[in-house]
Amino acid sequence: MPPLFHLSFPVANIPQTKAFYADGLGCGVGRENPESVILDLYRHQLVAHVVREPLTPQKGIYPRHFGLIFTTESEWEALLERAQHHNLTFYQQAKHRFSGSPLEHRTFFLQDPFHNLMEFKFYRDPAAIFGSREFTQIGDMVEG
Repeated sequence: MPPLFHLSFPVANIPQTKAFYADGLGCGVGRENPESVILDLYRHQLVAHVVREPLTPQKGIYPRHFGLIFTTESEWEALLERAQHHNLTFYQQAKHRFSGSPLEHRTFFLQDPFHNLMEFKFYRDPAAIFGSREFTQIGDMVEG
């Protein structure tokens, strides 16, 4: 089995976390208590921890967001349709980036109830995921 990715992130409460991630995105729910819950996001471990300080949105998608890169467009589209069906909050609607170039990919951003941003991508050319070093474009232009 390949290594699994782990990410810990702040939330304000567990019921809303489970509503968004389990009911909305389809994550499996693992161990939980009133202060934290383990979520299975496509076999990667997310751990939501309740914090007491106010959670405020960042300005734009940078520098902090997390998500998945799908290896098939049909899986990407299935999650997009699920997010739409469950009325999850889209921070950025689905779009194409770098159309017509080797870096072309489809992407959308979701925002959970606690202002955590998630991006979901599908690259036309899998080499663009880590390769294509001759290109310098990464993401969108920095937002002001």
